[in-house]
Amino acid sequence: MNLTVLGATGSIGASTLDVAARHPQRYRVFALSANASADALLELCRAHKPRYAVLSGVAESRDLRKEFASVNTELLFGAAALEQVAAHADCDAVMAAIVGAAGLASTLAAARAGKRVLLANKEALVMTGPLMMAAARAGGAQVLPVDSEHNAVFQCFSNKPSVSRIVLTASGGPFRTTPLEKLEGVTPEQACAHPNWVMGRKISVDSATMMNKALEVIEARWLFDVAPERIEVVIHPQSIIHSLVEYVDGSMLAQLSNPDMRVPIAHALAFPERIESGVRPLDLSLVKNLSFERPDERRFPCLRLAQAALRAGGTAPAALNAANEVAVEAFLARRLAFTGIGRVIETTLERCETRPAQGLEAVLEADAQARRTATSLVMAEAA
Repeated sequence: MNLTVLGATGSIGASTLDVAARHPQRYRVFALSANASADALLELCRAHKPRYAVLSGVAESRDLRKEFASVNTELLFGAAALEQVAAHADCDAVMAAIVGAAGLASTLAAARAGKRVLLANKEALVMTGPLMMAAARAGGAQVLPVDSEHNAVFQCFSNKPSVSRIVLTASGGPFRTTPLEKLEGVTPEQACAHPNWVMGRKISVDSATMMNKALEVIEARWLFDVAPERIEVVIHPQSIIHSLVEYVDGSMLAQLSNPDMRVPIAHALAFPERIESGVRPLDLSLVKNLSFERPDERRFPCLRLAQAALRAGGTAPAALNAANEVAVEAFLARRLAFTGIGRVIETTLERCETRPAQGLEAVLEADAQARRTATSLVMAEAA
């Protein structure tokens, strides 16, 4: 299987390459991409020897081309090159692991080209759920979830008419028990110190606000074609049970494993087979407690905002995602308080008109409008 990894220098990319390298007889790395981390991408090309590499956020450079050519990899530049390697005739599977809206076009390109799409970029479905799934059906693509929660649901999901609800688990992040009055002063370093998972800075903040879980609710709605009211979130601090599916007979199926992204990645890479992932097996004798609690919407307002955007439909989820990206970037740059993230998102949704998401152009227009609105709100908060 020829594998393209979009977002190869991130944590998901690293885990994917780790799993693939354990099975060289099954997987060949076809293309790797990064935004601007040329040195890190070059090192990956030395190790995995792909045919192509893409720097999507770097201007064309003859010197860089020569460096990559020295390891027999052709270097491409720009966002359009992401779509090129994702849809290439010699590519079989695409790990879509670019964070945020930047991964939308390449993920759509892979779906339209009929690839096995290993979906780690949840924003693509949040922004264009119906369009993405329609493109996958038309192109004959196989969309397999890589988020640990959705992959867990996928493993437990069968006989759809008998499913009564999906329960997505969340760790609660680093501020699950922090007094509410102290959240205003949270620093980026504190927000990025996740208790269970090793992730990039943006997704770590999303976990701390539970926007990550909120986006996953929207993603689950389209992945599994389940009504929004049948998708719930429960906090499970141990991150051992990754999600559950309840059936009409009262039974509930769950997927358990140690919190390591190589488990869902290996499942999606090899499906319907199973392969070794490199993850330490779960020792139930060491699991002293599995606890659950309902999320507090005062602490995690992003859950409420995402559910409202999902109910509104149309371009509302795209606006939600855009406002969140702007707000998180401002928080990480210390231009916005942690609690300001929710305030910026809520006001952006109030000010941006929801329109039908009849095509990609309408979605991108809503994304741009929400970014402008959120940017002005961040400036007002900082004033």
